[in-house]
Amino acid sequence: MSTIQWFPGHMAKAIRQMEENVHLVDIVFELVDARIPAASRNPEVARIAQNKPHLIILTKKDLADPQQTAAWLSYYREHQQPAIAIDSRANVTPKQITKIALDILADKLAAEQAKGLKERPMRAMTVGVPNVGKSTLLNHLVNRKAAQVGDTPGVTKGQQWLRSSKHLELLDTPGILWPKFKDQETAQKLALTGAIKEKLYAKDDVALYALGFFRQYHASALLERYHLNDADLDLSDVDLLLKITEKVGMRDDYERASERLILDARRKKLGGFTLDRAPQAGESGE
Repeated sequence: MSTIQWFPGHMAKAIRQMEENVHLVDIVFELVDARIPAASRNPEVARIAQNKPHLIILTKKDLADPQQTAAWLSYYREHQQPAIAIDSRANVTPKQITKIALDILADKLAAEQAKGLKERPMRAMTVGVPNVGKSTLLNHLVNRKAAQVGDTPGVTKGQQWLRSSKHLELLDTPGILWPKFKDQETAQKLALTGAIKEKLYAKDDVALYALGFFRQYHASALLERYHLNDADLDLSDVDLLLKITEKVGMRDDYERASERLILDARRKKLGGFTLDRAPQAGESGE
């Protein structure tokens, strides 16, 4: 299996800028992909945010397993970590995020008013891995096309301030990964959900990882999508990929079939899924 890693210079620069600007904000909005709530949490964010109030925003909840999303939110509540799951395009999303941020910062803002300071908007830094849906959310929060949007990781290259409302100002940051993934399973999850540029990983490796997951948790989706039978699930992952290659009419071109499988997963052709299973009581969320 090939090793996946991606940490270009603009990401290193973005981390340095975050370190320089974090003192300007009241709260950090950390966007994570609801399909990989653990794998898409950048350890650099926790280091940079330090003691700043922190809101975890699970994006793309419409692509995730709703039961797992609910379980993750329950886990965060148990650990007193503010969190919300959103569909970035929903009309209620801006008000939901503004309200929860106001609740988190209520004591700080009240203390400022008690000192006679002028009322001001909250300032939030938005951070997340590439292609987590940050630009889509920001455009909705500011009600205009303020941030670049694309389904390719690495679209946003610089940092910019955006005004959401009289209550909220946002510091947008580029999508960032971290210098070294703790394991290759994390890398596979990031690749499968679209956070890593396609030319940087072997599609068949990621497709085989996906097959292992779907056969364990969503076998019926594989059977239906690729017209398989129960006996096919007894095949090895490699042989199952070859069987799917044949079933989708690609003969022995398993590279194209691998890409097809990855895109099917991303486009919800195999149903909503969550690669990071929510921790049980007493377990760590790492």
